Amino acid sequence: MSAPALDSVRTVPRITGLTTRLLTVPLRRSWGVEAPENHVIVTEIQTDDGGAGHGFSWTPTIGPRAVKALLDYDIAPFIAGLSANPETVWDALWKRLHEAGGGGLTTIAMAGVDLALWDLQARRTGTSVTGLLGQRQESAEVYGSGVNLHYTLEELVAQTERWVAAGHRAVKIKVGKPDIREDADRVAAVRSVLGPDRKLMIDANQRWDLPTTFKALDVLAEHGLEWLEEPIRADDLWAYRRLRKHSPVPIALGENLHTIYRFRDFIEAEAVDIIQPNIIRVGGITPFRRIVELARTNSIRVMPHLLPELSGQLALTLAEPTLVEDVEDASFEQLGILAGPSPVRFRNSRLTLTDQPGLGFRFTESPQG
Repeated sequence: MSAPALDSVRTVPRITGLTTRLLTVPLRRSWGVEAPENHVIVTEIQTDDGGAGHGFSWTPTIGPRAVKALLDYDIAPFIAGLSANPETVWDALWKRLHEAGGGGLTTIAMAGVDLALWDLQARRTGTSVTGLLGQRQESAEVYGSGVNLHYTLEELVAQTERWVAAGHRAVKIKVGKPDIREDADRVAAVRSVLGPDRKLMIDANQRWDLPTTFKALDVLAEHGLEWLEEPIRADDLWAYRRLRKHSPVPIALGENLHTIYRFRDFIEAEAVDIIQPNIIRVGGITPFRRIVELARTNSIRVMPHLLPELSGQLALTLAEPTLVEDVEDASFEQLGILAGPSPVRFRNSRLTLTDQPGLGFRFTESPQG
């Protein structure tokens, strides 16, 4: 029997290049003086069969130029010549970059490669990334979210009224004012607008220590909270283990955990009820899927963090229904940085696909609108 032709054996193309560009976009609703804009590092991978995959990395504040430099000077030369398989490239790249840190800027940069490779693979098969991974949900519930700690009480109430008018059955607000009584007034006002049947989540963004968190729960738990998000510094596993043991409210965290090992540590320590991996911060679709399976085997709920055009597509591939976070006026489409239609549609507080190939979107050269 003659040996098969090389082309019939190697069906996966090889990477020939990686290009990047930085896109900075002002937010339509400022997230406060520390975060008036977001940064997207747009990526494109080229392959030896003439193919191209499109992805991105993202950071709201810190390190966009550092991420771009990692991609340009360390990642691009390393991945050149590798087979364009997302999972094998991810594993090789994580091992290569680990000297610079196991997570953080390294995994944020890696996401730009991983997303572009999944986009490429889906386009080669003529489907969306959701279709390639296997769509399990027809739609996903969207919850209204806001970076709104700097809002006045009147502005916060008005935002909540907009969410109710839009049909949201769940919303999330920020807490962490210097005086817990002010937090209590704000949460009570939001609950009054929502009524008793809608879900209300609160997010302290690491502003408290453990004693302060317990004091806050004594005051805020009576408002029927769906979860308390990241009240303590995300690195403090010891404190979260104690908090969850005594908290009357489910504890959610994960937007500032960057590797499956850290998620494993929190899950095994019984320190969390709900994990919230940010698909970019963990390094892309490849590690996100692994983290989801880890959570499933431990009966931990998964609620993806931010980026609804990406998180929403992955939410539809999960075995259990989840909530998709939509920060008011902060989606890529609303920020005017998509070169075409969005890959997802929001209607009646539900998210569905628009059935575009690959990741389903590319970015403009500059913000529009």
